[in-house]
Amino acid sequence: MSNRVVQKPKATAPLPIREGLNPSRVRLPLEVNPIKAIDFVEYLISIQRHRNPIDDQKALKERFDEKLVVDSLGNPFSPEDMVAPGTDVWFYRMPAYERPIPYKIHIIHEDDDILVIDKPPYLATMPRGRHITETALVKMRVQTGNNDLTPAHRLDRLTSGVLVMVKNPALRGAFQTIFARREATKTYEAIADYIPNLISDTEPTIWESRIEKQRGVVQAFVVDGPVNTKTRLVSVTPVSDTEQAELEALHGPLAPQARYVLAPATGKTHQLRIHMRDFAAPILGDPLYPVLHDVDDEDYTTPMHLIARTLTFVDPRTNEETTYTSTRPTGSL
Repeated sequence: MSNRVVQKPKATAPLPIREGLNPSRVRLPLEVNPIKAIDFVEYLISIQRHRNPIDDQKALKERFDEKLVVDSLGNPFSPEDMVAPGTDVWFYRMPAYERPIPYKIHIIHEDDDILVIDKPPYLATMPRGRHITETALVKMRVQTGNNDLTPAHRLDRLTSGVLVMVKNPALRGAFQTIFARREATKTYEAIADYIPNLISDTEPTIWESRIEKQRGVVQAFVVDGPVNTKTRLVSVTPVSDTEQAELEALHGPLAPQARYVLAPATGKTHQLRIHMRDFAAPILGDPLYPVLHDVDDEDYTTPMHLIARTLTFVDPRTNEETTYTSTRPTGSL
């Protein structure tokens, strides 16, 4: 079997969401020979990058015994059934163990249609790569019992703050379109070394560059070419003596720290982190910029101090502008 197996995540699933997780859908490529269903699923499990060690032959057989390996119509496969090229196979993957994130998700707002949360650091927005169960989406689906819950947008895993989820499937497209079209206004707060005189008295302070990120590469890079990122520096305010002491209790001795309020006009991956590094000072606790640290050995007690503080958009249900605000402290846990 080659690595040309096609992952097909978008379709009406014949298996329900279970423990907050969608079933997986994989299509057998047209150019390969038919294969037994059990051999195909075993292969898919074997190439899972972050595999649960208890996902063994017994667990594989149990999937078939419980009729949890099905086609697109929900018809169960038996282990010996031959899967024809071009056929979709649906099944549940078994996530590997993930170290629990020690921070709580706070609810900012909830109504019949949306859920607005205050996401903590280290929690991915939705399942991806090694982060499956320790994600905001899975946790909130389990907590609320609402498997229709879907993020309207994303926050970087290490970034805290306002995150909107849609409860009502009929409104999913309306809310997601707001963010896809960049019709929402966001402000962020970052903690970093205090650099004076960054704010101009006569004109807005704008940071611009071209940032590109390659798939599979952890860091993004500034490259030559037309500008594709823009951030406005709104304000720089030294932290209080109390906040400085709290930060040093977490991170050890520090230079004088300040709170930077940032208003991005674009939304490239790691844009604010790179702009802070290049035009001011690296964000306190950033494990990627300027120096790449071992992300496999994260210390959850020293988070990156970047928060999506406010989020403003026109609510498609009322056509009225609304703002949601994170109350999570920028400088402490």
